[in-house]
Amino acid sequence: MSESENIATAAPEQKAQAPIDEEDRLRPEFVDRVLDAVEAGDDAVARELVQPLHPADVADLIELARGDEREGLVKALAGIISPDVLAELNDFVREDLIDEMEPQQVADLAGQMETDDAVALIEDLDRDERQAVLEKMEPDDRAAVEEALSYPEESAGRLMQRDLCAVPEHWKVGQVIDYLRSEDELPTDFWEVFVVSPDHHPVGTCKLSTILRSPRTTLVSSIMKRDQTLIPVDMDQEDVALRFQKYALVSAAVVDTESRLVGMITVDDVIHIIQEEASEDVLLLSGAGDEGDINEPVTESYRARVRWLIANLLTALVAAFVIRQFEHSIERLAILAVLMPIVAGVGGNAGTQTLAVTVRALATNQLTGSNRWRAVGREIRVALLNGLTIAVLIGVGVTLVLGSPQLGGVIAVAMLFNILVAGLAGVLIPLTLERYGADPAVASSIFVTMMTDSMGFLLFLGLATGVGLVR
Repeated sequence: MSESENIATAAPEQKAQAPIDEEDRLRPEFVDRVLDAVEAGDDAVARELVQPLHPADVADLIELARGDEREGLVKALAGIISPDVLAELNDFVREDLIDEMEPQQVADLAGQMETDDAVALIEDLDRDERQAVLEKMEPDDRAAVEEALSYPEESAGRLMQRDLCAVPEHWKVGQVIDYLRSEDELPTDFWEVFVVSPDHHPVGTCKLSTILRSPRTTLVSSIMKRDQTLIPVDMDQEDVALRFQKYALVSAAVVDTESRLVGMITVDDVIHIIQEEASEDVLLLSGAGDEGDINEPVTESYRARVRWLIANLLTALVAAFVIRQFEHSIERLAILAVLMPIVAGVGGNAGTQTLAVTVRALATNQLTGSNRWRAVGREIRVALLNGLTIAVLIGVGVTLVLGSPQLGGVIAVAMLFNILVAGLAGVLIPLTLERYGADPAVASSIFVTMMTDSMGFLLFLGLATGVGLVR
């Protein structure tokens, strides 16, 4: 067999042995090999297998292990579990690991992290545990973390990095380059230099590429960009993400209440925010709580979900009450019981569609006071078109199958109006909640479902009774 044939034959086998598959997921076979090595006491083999992995993949490996396997796995990989791995871990898994560590270990890890990652590591600890860890940290690191913890949760102050590069505008490019080469306290990764006034107010920014391409004698003030997007320290992280998205930012300066530069936020942090906020909205919309994580303790998942199921039960009783009023009609014409869930179900789906579009538009600031009523009008038109289409289909279908044009007409009219109700509810309910300061993703779906079910049953059964179908 030729050398090229040997390579072609070996390639599929090597590919199958790779720890990562085509979708950037750890292969189950690889996870089993590592866990089997740990169980057998072959820590060296486990470390050899895991050593080439990216910190994010090491974090995935720990998360994929069962709860009773993680402690042994972490001990076997002691030299590989770096601060970068901890920063990538799922919050619940990381909390379990931190609980097994001594305060000094946690303090040492936090001291090696960027401030925002250190805050994420420490903020969820109990008050006593948090204080014990802070007391073990270096004074400078402790001061930075304590300052960050003083800001509201999910604010720019919690998210920002304190380490940044700031220079005065009267410097020359050569001075900036020498400073970047000699200063040890600069952040590991940054893309621009912030230009500040003598009282440390940001006056502009200068890209590293611009600095590197300019002569050493050039003044920073002549090449800097004076227009910049500043992030208030108390801005909500969701608004920070929207600002990054809107202005295509890579990094941005964070300023305190006196407009002094206190930190920076970079796009890698914002990517995490976008993922978290999008996931949170979807979970809240479904009533699964704001975490909805497969690593979340069962009791916490239960508490988050059951209250919305109870609320859903109460709203379902409203629909049941409507049906109860037409019990006589259903007894006389049993086919009504077969058809009425169709009206409510299609209306519910139509309402969910409108609700999802509206909540997303509110979350991304596409829907504001300026275009609120235009959006309502648009959804009414969409609902009307959908309602007419579905009404014709169900009306013709019932007429042909059951041989009753009158019943076909009743269900068609009920379907049309219920989809219109669904469209209105899907846009007006979240708008109303948002107007009064409530999160439109939290309870909108329950109220929309109540409206579409109740109105669907009322319209269909009421029309059927009113036009004399039931005798």
